[in-house]
Amino acid sequence: MLRTAIFAAMILGLAGCSTRLNPFNWFGNDRQEQRIEVVQVEEFVDPRPLITDVISLEADQVEGGAIIRAMGRADRQGYWEAELVEISNEDGLMLFEFRVVPPRDATAEGAPRTREVLVGTFRSANELRGVTRISVQGANNRRTVSR
Repeated sequence: MLRTAIFAAMILGLAGCSTRLNPFNWFGNDRQEQRIEVVQVEEFVDPRPLITDVISLEADQVEGGAIIRAMGRADRQGYWEAELVEISNEDGLMLFEFRVVPPRDATAEGAPRTREVLVGTFRSANELRGVTRISVQGANNRRTVSR
């Protein structure tokens, strides 16, 4: 009887792992979407180009908010000073652009793994209030995670 109770408790505990009750599942897996065109309404225009492709996106809950991490792939090696630039936060969608500085000199294309760039940003719980989707877009695509 004790074995059955322990087994049932383990099954019920594991069943909650993939639900919204689990605090580690605050935002789900990312998915690729079509890139959308965003009209700049601000006076400042960021001179850094968008990363070629966004290849992964994660939003991890931490104390006081979430860390948003994205990995992109450039068309060649040497891109640097990456940043997620928030361009919109309305209708439950927080939208970022993945901006990078290109290399100053001509560089090799290299293997795909050598062209990957990782970037992250923190957003407080107050900034995330009402947000149900987070999207990061590059030049060719965008990726989204949802609650």
